[in-house]
Amino acid sequence: MAPAATDSTVHADGRVGKRIENYAAFWQKDLSKEAGQDTENRLANYTDVINGYYDGATGLYEYGWGASFHFSRFYKGEGFYQSLARHEHYLAFKMNLKPGMRVLDVGCGIGGPAREIAQFADVQIVGLNNNDFQVGRARKLTAKAGLSDQITYVVGDFMKLAEKFGENSFDAVYAIEATVHAPSFEGVYGEIMKVLKPGGVFGVYEWCMTDRWDPSIPAHKEVAHGIELGNGIPEMRPIANAREAIIKVGFQIEHEEDLADRPDPVPWYYPLEGDITKAQTLWDIFTVWRMSSSGKFVTHHGLWFIEKLGIVPKGTWEVGETLKVAADALVASGREKLFTPMYFVVGRKPAEN
Repeated sequence: MAPAATDSTVHADGRVGKRIENYAAFWQKDLSKEAGQDTENRLANYTDVINGYYDGATGLYEYGWGASFHFSRFYKGEGFYQSLARHEHYLAFKMNLKPGMRVLDVGCGIGGPAREIAQFADVQIVGLNNNDFQVGRARKLTAKAGLSDQITYVVGDFMKLAEKFGENSFDAVYAIEATVHAPSFEGVYGEIMKVLKPGGVFGVYEWCMTDRWDPSIPAHKEVAHGIELGNGIPEMRPIANAREAIIKVGFQIEHEEDLADRPDPVPWYYPLEGDITKAQTLWDIFTVWRMSSSGKFVTHHGLWFIEKLGIVPKGTWEVGETLKVAADALVASGREKLFTPMYFVVGRKPAEN
């Protein structure tokens, strides 16, 4: 059982007490010691898991990835940030978002995708996030972009959307690599169904283990554990689980595919490999270098040093160490196609008769 976050001090930026320090205690780093009760504890305390992780990881994400915390496909020679934007545009296009629509971004991070989609589709977006620190960053960056009239952010639990917004409140809802943090797909998809207006559309890029993944194989189980530990995920689940949940809550699937299964010459995970010879543009060399052995060395010692100085909260260094575990697990599972960060589904809530 993970210890409670006894220090409830709220820092000026929204991070809370010992949440970061307590994050790693939700996992047994040695998989052989992991038991069913550990998973149950993470699921029951998913908000503490998520907040502890993102209190510690958000600054590292911005340093290494920018403002859009997700993966994407790559065309040959395509720049990193251009690929992220195209991935967001593709979602908006397939959902057929139209000017004036009221749209909910579930698990909005620091608002990178919301800002891109708001400008691309000319929609009004409400970003939901249960992490105060990320919401604060999202508001600041959105104001800087001059989009505060078009995008607003609220702190809330995606397992209580109807309670927060009321039923039939949005024309469209999307989630980009966020609902994997939920204690169950059916629970969060059911809440999304409630807040959508009849005939409304839902688009999701979901993190899933693929049909090739077999949890009875130790190496497969180990890689899923690494993804969980390094990304604040209570429990990784297979694609079949996500698809079944979407259908069970009542969505009519209009589009479905695993984008990671496309035969792309440049794999989605290449920025995590740390091989600068694979950088698609000169600008991307630094992005890729951060995951190289020398880049990790600099981050490892630099983060340890600034934590000792009190510049970042205690526990940030340890969360940074789990990100290395995640990167290795994501690359390994990506190469073997055991995992996808982009199981893509567009579903529609049935219109009222």
